[in-house]
Amino acid sequence: MSNLPTPAALIIVPSGGGESVHAFGTELLFHLTGKQTDGRNAVGTNIVPPHNPGPPPHFHEREDEIFFVQDGRMAFLVDGTWQEVPEGSTVFAPKMSVHSLKNVGDAPARVLTAMVPAGFEVFFARCAEEFAKSGAPDLARIVEISAEHGIHYVKIPGTNDLLDPFIA
Repeated sequence: MSNLPTPAALIIVPSGGGESVHAFGTELLFHLTGKQTDGRNAVGTNIVPPHNPGPPPHFHEREDEIFFVQDGRMAFLVDGTWQEVPEGSTVFAPKMSVHSLKNVGDAPARVLTAMVPAGFEVFFARCAEEFAKSGAPDLARIVEISAEHGIHYVKIPGTNDLLDPFIA
């Protein structure tokens, strides 16, 4: 007998596979979700339109995020300052770090994002429901949903002020 653990099943997601969700002006294609990974992590590709201002500055109480810039010109908010990063860069945003990202280029950008632990995909899907409603999204409701998921927005001058009227 061997001391090897009982093997877990591998999960294979074909190219382009996953669940596509739209919110905050971007598409997030979730390749893996917490349902598939027993809550351990989630992985998705952000497809960010040109000159998209990205989400307002925020921090996560629960999730670390790791961004892999695959295509396009992306900038990340680091210590209150925007910093453009070249394609192929990796950016780590540990939980509780204030961050944001935006496309500063003239073409769509692709950013592979890993979230540990999972849960962000549930938040993003709930926000997508608000953005899909006719008319403008209920931004106060977006802030409520965010808080329920341990995501909080921060006012930083010169950044995306979409939610400023709703941030304490």
